[in-house]
Amino acid sequence: MIPDLPPVDPALFLWFLPLTVPITVWVSWSDMKFMKIPNKAVLALAAVWVATGWILLPWQVWLWGFALMAVVLVAGFLVNAISLIGAGDAKFAAAMAPFFTTADLRLLLGLFAACLLGAFAAHRLVRLVPAVRRATADWASWGDRKFPMGLALSGTLIFYPVLASISS
Repeated sequence: MIPDLPPVDPALFLWFLPLTVPITVWVSWSDMKFMKIPNKAVLALAAVWVATGWILLPWQVWLWGFALMAVVLVAGFLVNAISLIGAGDAKFAAAMAPFFTTADLRLLLGLFAACLLGAFAAHRLVRLVPAVRRATADWASWGDRKFPMGLALSGTLIFYPVLASISS
């Protein structure tokens, strides 16, 4: 629990969507096509927090976002070291973390689980469609046994502010 943070209306995080959605689309596409999340996309998402977070949110919330980013980065690298996730996934999760500084953890984890299951099922089903395979024959994720986690992470970043503002 982060101490003494001022209450923040979850609807404020909707203002980030015009900047974060294009980055999440880029990450999803790149992860499916190349099975890599570009460092430029990770830096772009972190830059959104740096450049706009202090305008939209109280200073304490904005600053705690950096602490959360560091914690998630360290945790992500540890999980990557035991080969459970890719390094790009760890870095992207760290860049996403500040946007969840005031998140309801139960809602966030439930949404991530739903996005993970939905993205996995959709990816595995869509790759079976011959027309899709022909149109995207060079996509690495179709033949890789690993799953492009950027797809699920992106969905979580897109849907959480919407769901949180509706449920509050």
